[in-house]
Amino acid sequence: QVQLVESGGGLVQAGGSLRLSCAASGSVGSIKGMGWYRQAPGKQRELVACITSRGTSHYTDAVKGRFTISRDNAKITVYLQMNSLKPEDTAVYYCAASDNDYVAYMVYGMDYWGKGTLVTVSS
Repeated sequence: QVQLVESGGGLVQAGGSLRLSCAASGSVGSIKGMGWYRQAPGKQRELVACITSRGTSHYTDAVKGRFTISRDNAKITVYLQMNSLKPEDTAVYYCAASDNDYVAYMVYGMDYWGKGTLVTVSS
């Protein structure tokens, strides 16, 4: 069993920054890809960014140039640096991990999920 625990969410004004962190524990030997999804009120969950074990990253168009995903393989931790935040970034952000190491797989779903952390951007 894999556990993913997010931290770093909160309330920020538009234009501000937040950094999300997610640490994996448990049966982590199978984890390859990691990433972040988000779900805004009344909307479907969507991929924000993902990263392979070798550091190849992918972002949804809405966050390109503003968000940066990174990971520490030794700590099995993934980060999401969010800059120039907009009210439309308000959502619950979910950490996710995959036994697969391909972006093409991760954009359609993940194998393990955290419980989520709320990010609220005020205008």
